[in-house]
Formats: sequence, structure tokens, C-alpha cells
Amino acid sequence: MRPGLSLVIVGLISTLGTGCASAPTVLGGPAPFPGAPRGPIEAVSPGAAALASDVLATALAQRGAPYRLGGSEPQGGFDCSGLVQYAFARHQVSLPRTVAQQYRTGQAVKRNEVQRGDLVFFGPAGRSPTHVGIVIDAGTFVHAPDSGAVVRVERLDADYWKRRFSGAKRVI
Repeated sequence: MRPGLSLVIVGLISTLGTGCASAPTVLGGPAPFPGAPRGPIEAVSPGAAALASDVLATALAQRGAPYRLGGSEPQGGFDCSGLVQYAFARHQVSLPRTVAQQYRTGQAVKRNEVQRGDLVFFGPAGRSPTHVGIVIDAGTFVHAPDSGAVVRVERLDADYWKRRFSGAKRVI
């Protein structure tokens, strides 16, 4: 076995074994879509609000789709980061594939300042996030939860999610 290959294999195994974290792809965030602003878009921007609504309509249309590890399409099902990537891609917003990569994208947002279309991340306390969803409003988000479940809407203030909240990012 080539040196370093065993580290790659261990990384793949550990990623596949964590909640809905997707299999890793090429590292490095993709370039934003043509004409995208480099900084965060203010909440008052009509363009950002309309784009967030369109992305959410796409994500919400997937409610009931089955969870599938590595899934990123309606026909086969979604994992959490696959749903996020799919919903944004349908509106020309390119996001990386895995939870870890998505967490490194965008502008950090305080929990009490999340807006429609922001990404919310969850994981064990003190560890990197292993789960992501898209904010619908200050109280709810849409996500692909875990094996045996389907894409659904949940409350951000539910005890389970409050205890696991890792951060939020604004990507539009």
C-alpha cells in the first residue's frame, strides 16, 4: 500500500460512519456562480430573499424523499448535505458536497440571526458538525435526518437540535 493511502482510507471510513455526513469529494470550495457578490448579502436585498425562497421551495418539494447515505437526487434519496447541495444547485448556487466542506463555506451567522436560506449545522458538543439543514424561518429548518427517515421540517428550538447546534452560515 502506498504511503498516505491508509490515511485516506481511514478518513473515508470515519466520514461514512458519522450520521448523515456524505462521502468526501475533492476538497476546496467551488467558485460562486457568475456575478455572485464576494461578501454576505444584506437581509434587505430583494434578490437574496427571492433566491432563498426559491432554494427553499426546491428543498421543501423533496419532503418525503427517503434518506440515503451519499444520496443527492430525488429519485434515489438524499443525505443531509446532498439535499442542501441539490436545492442550491437548482438555482445556480454551487456548494461543496460534504457537511464539513459546507461548514467551511459562507459567512458565519449567530444563532439568533439566522434567516431564510441560511445553513444550520449540528453535531456532538465540541466536535465538527455532522449534519446540515436549510433554515425556513427563525424557528424551523428542512433536512434529511438519518437512515430510515425522510426529508422533513423540524423545529430549531427542539431540545435535540438545540443541544447539537454547531453554527450557521449564510451562503446567499
